[in-house]
Amino acid sequence: MSEVAITVSRLVALFKDLLEENFVSVLVEGEISNFSKPGSGHSYFTLKDDHGQLRCAMFRSQARLLRFAPENGMQVICRGRASVYPQRGELQLIVEKIEPAGIGGMQLAFEQLKQKLALEGLFAQERKRPLPEFPQTIGVVTSATGAAIHDILNVLRRRSSGLKVLLRPVRVQGEGAAAEIAAAIADLNRDGSAEVLIVGRGGGSLEDLWAFNEERVARAIAGSKLPVVSAVGHEVDFSIADLVADLRAPTPTAAAELVVRNREEVERHCDQLSLRLGRVLQAQLEALSLRFANLERRLISPQESLQRHRQKLHDLEQRLQRALVWKIEGYHQRLQQAAERLGALSPLQVLARGYALARLYPGGAPLYDVKQVKLGGLISVQLGHGLIQACVTKTVAEKK
Repeated sequence: MSEVAITVSRLVALFKDLLEENFVSVLVEGEISNFSKPGSGHSYFTLKDDHGQLRCAMFRSQARLLRFAPENGMQVICRGRASVYPQRGELQLIVEKIEPAGIGGMQLAFEQLKQKLALEGLFAQERKRPLPEFPQTIGVVTSATGAAIHDILNVLRRRSSGLKVLLRPVRVQGEGAAAEIAAAIADLNRDGSAEVLIVGRGGGSLEDLWAFNEERVARAIAGSKLPVVSAVGHEVDFSIADLVADLRAPTPTAAAELVVRNREEVERHCDQLSLRLGRVLQAQLEALSLRFANLERRLISPQESLQRHRQKLHDLEQRLQRALVWKIEGYHQRLQQAAERLGALSPLQVLARGYALARLYPGGAPLYDVKQVKLGGLISVQLGHGLIQACVTKTVAEKK
């Protein structure tokens, strides 16, 4: 053979030079598969469609600029340069930028972070804290040169006097803005002087407002011990910070109005409270007056009370005397009746009718049989009136 052979590596290098010179910047649309991101920070994946596939690599310096997290099955448009991977002789695309097909990368990143934080419960209503009613010190995290701080200060001066404002100036857009905002929230929490925080900026494009859609800002707000009012952009703008904050204000001006009540509103509120207090006190006084009158009617002087007890004691004495007389009379009648019955049964009554009672003498044993006496013996005879002492001269036994 007269032809000169070249090495594999030389041929692969020629292919690589050819591709890189002619396909410096290409746009390729396809579906992500086999996505991986090892510890090096580089991203590797395959772009495929119904008829082919292409290996892709995205180096760490470009991957860290992505607003969203690439996922398998996601339809994307990649911008990059064609090249050859020499070790395997494979065609590959060195990706510099990725955009979701049909939706912007920022919008996708917003939706991804929103879903992630919602699952963690950072948007839950039960974790929202009420604002202090009458704060004396207000912390503000915003740009020191923007319109937002001027609007906030104008409202605070107009609505209330004597307020203290702690401004923590930060960048509110561009690279590094999110880190400054999160650090400012943490600083004001450590300081502890403020009672409530206003975090925000004026209106702008989605890119201008993006710092308030960063995860580090959302977590700084969620971790704040102080209540946070989010005031990002105009009324139509909505950010992740708005969802995490304890209260969302449509504008920085509205945030200041929500944090500090209008002086006139406070005065009206105080008047209403004064009227309510007056009505309550009046009702209590009337109730106490009525109670006092009732007690006064029921109150009796000591002399009158003593007189009433004396009268009651006198009545009881009279009743006791009547009861004693009635009892004594009853007992007297019963005694007289018993005496009459006893007298009717007395031997003396029998003797009074002509009978006599014979007794042995001495001894006094009653005689009821002639055998009890002896001739010449002594007996005593008790008559109705008097006593006879006699000597037995004769006895006559009863014939049977």
